[in-house]
Amino acid sequence: MSQILIVEDSKLEADKLKKCLEGQGFSILVVTSGEEAEIRLKTFKPNLIVLDVILPGESGFELCRKLKAEVATKNIPVVIYSTKDKEIDRTWGDMSGADAYLSKTVDEPTLIQTVNRLIG
Repeated sequence: MSQILIVEDSKLEADKLKKCLEGQGFSILVVTSGEEAEIRLKTFKPNLIVLDVILPGESGFELCRKLKAEVATKNIPVVIYSTKDKEIDRTWGDMSGADAYLSKTVDEPTLIQTVNRLIG
């Protein structure tokens, strides 16, 4: 079973993502900050990370850059999942090393398709 780490500080959004992805057979771990994600990633190796941009402490862009720079996490696909949906935000996502960028208004089939494509 593939494992997904969701980094999302909104309980409502995290619950929505968790329900959708668990319904597809994924095992889900939710954390609410980049710092908590970094701690969990020392022992938990997910197949994919869904990452909000606006988080307490460091931003999702900052965390993504860190993850892509570290040997232990650089090959884990990262999906930025954000309310920030302007072209500049997508450019920042690309520059941060994200493998995909989805708006929080995305429909469930597109989310599932993106996750399945990245997990392989």
